[in-house]
Amino acid sequence: MHEASLLALSAPVFVLLIALEMIYYKLHPDENASGYSVRDTAASLSVGAGAALVDILYKTIALAVFIGLYELTPLRIEVTWATFPLILLAQDFCYYWMHREHHLVRVLWAGHVVHHSSVRYNFSTAVRQPWTGLTSQLFFIPLVLAGVPPWAVLVCGGINMLSQFWLHTDRVGRLPRVIEKTFNTPSAHRVHHASQGDYLDRNFGGILMIWDRAFGTWAEAGERPRYGLTKNIDTFNPLRVVSHEYAAIGRDLADAATWRERAGFLLARPGWRPARPPAPGADAGRAADGPDTP
Repeated sequence: MHEASLLALSAPVFVLLIALEMIYYKLHPDENASGYSVRDTAASLSVGAGAALVDILYKTIALAVFIGLYELTPLRIEVTWATFPLILLAQDFCYYWMHREHHLVRVLWAGHVVHHSSVRYNFSTAVRQPWTGLTSQLFFIPLVLAGVPPWAVLVCGGINMLSQFWLHTDRVGRLPRVIEKTFNTPSAHRVHHASQGDYLDRNFGGILMIWDRAFGTWAEAGERPRYGLTKNIDTFNPLRVVSHEYAAIGRDLADAATWRERAGFLLARPGWRPARPPAPGADAGRAADGPDTP
């Protein structure tokens, strides 16, 4: 059983938990929680269903590549009760860097932005996943080259993703400090989904928060988060949700004047704009307008 199988088997549980949380919101309304809306939830479920289908293809490709690389490396790590927790720890370390780079490199962000595109924060947000997730698997190649069996890499990936579903809720407050300092929690992940400047690009960890603390990307929950993007897309169309940033990249590439600018639009941080001299007759003191940074 690999990651795609784990997630497929969990789908009915996800739907049940989403329904239960919706009922809870109805019975116990809270003006400080983002809550649910019919159109937003329908969009999240539609995007999630599409992601589950294409993910079967991506996981098949990833598994084939992993098997090929595994056969090339002389290293072997036997999966036992003693080594599996260490493999999961190593997978979580790779997940941190995968997640971080998908926020900091625009062409990677174009896929991951889907997960951040809702202004709501609830269990349905957890299933709003990209349809272009193959790039994520590149970051786990070092595990295979180190001798971890491909099936174990994918199983650990499934465990990591399953562990994050419950994080997407406003209804769980702060947990004991030792847990908050060590593990990913709803409080820590709410910061990650916030669009305020001090919260942007923080708390990338999957299972553990120790990586964020070690590499300077940790942020403590303080002011109430504003969910979504710094410039929200204002659509519930699943096709637009999954494609809007790719379309924006296409427009920027068409407008690029040099190959350096084209590389910047693909590989620089989201929101990057080239420093161009003002057009003749333009007010040289006026700052050029650019898109908001996600």
